[in-house]
Amino acid sequence: MPRFIRWCSIICLLLSVVPFAQAQSTYPDRPVRFVVAFPPGGATDTFFRQISNELSTALGQTIVIENKGGAGGYVGWQYVASSPPDGYTVLVAENALGINQALYKKHSSGFDPLKDYDAVAAMGSTPLVWTVANNVPANNFKEFVAWSKTVPAKFNYGHAGPGSVSHLAAEVIIDGAGMQAVPVPFKGGGPAAAAVAGGHVAANVSSLPVAKGQVEGKLVKGLAVTSDKRSPSMPDIPTLRSDLGVKTADVALEFWWGLFVPKGTPEPIKAKLQKAIQDTMANPAVRERLLKVDTDPSFAPGPALKTKLENEIKNWSVFIDAKGIKVEQ
Repeated sequence: MPRFIRWCSIICLLLSVVPFAQAQSTYPDRPVRFVVAFPPGGATDTFFRQISNELSTALGQTIVIENKGGAGGYVGWQYVASSPPDGYTVLVAENALGINQALYKKHSSGFDPLKDYDAVAAMGSTPLVWTVANNVPANNFKEFVAWSKTVPAKFNYGHAGPGSVSHLAAEVIIDGAGMQAVPVPFKGGGPAAAAVAGGHVAANVSSLPVAKGQVEGKLVKGLAVTSDKRSPSMPDIPTLRSDLGVKTADVALEFWWGLFVPKGTPEPIKAKLQKAIQDTMANPAVRERLLKVDTDPSFAPGPALKTKLENEIKNWSVFIDAKGIKVEQ
């Protein structure tokens, strides 16, 4: 009898493994959801929509982009982390994932991107632009710094939520320029960019593709770009460090993007996603489209993305701790 039970157990195990293996081999056989943890109109949403058609072709399946904004990205991040590890719920993340962890590391939320996700592939990066509202009486960065010191109650700047790229990058720029400001959180980069365009906040840090549209539409003024060299697509805007001489903390002032899946996603599924991203970022149409807005269409495999995230957490922790930046901001 024990032998019979043992054989039954083995057969049941084999029967359960076969469909699982078949599912991996046929992946993806239904639409794949790609979750952006911020509302439409922000840097990550804008970037991913620029490559989504070609990625859908490379993956051989329909792509559904789902915006789950809130809590500085945490709502969307947690949603993906708690999803089944079957490759059908994928996180489109930016370096806010690491910055946020650096800011919240002393809080017992239980969330840890290094433990809750498997890194799939890095997808690209772009500089940031310091933009200001048209009703601010400053037409260049030096004038803005001088104006900021005349504001009795400090000027305010919008950002995509505590721990977002636009939040901490702004703090680095403000610190480097010797200014003081009050942060105003929004539910994402899109709403924050709209707020500065509407004159509701004085300044904002946007990704270059988002800022380019606003500046060219004369909705805002672009006063500084964070790249080492001037942007080919916005050559009139000076660089923060080289042209303006602003000395900033040793952190990467840029947006970079990567794909993550829930921890435990099978290797064959991650390999298919990684290959699809690699093919997409090598697509001439994608490269031309991204390079026009100074977005580097670079690809890197999962292990390199994981290392990038680890370094982001470490480097931003140094700045956050040194400046005593609190979660409440």
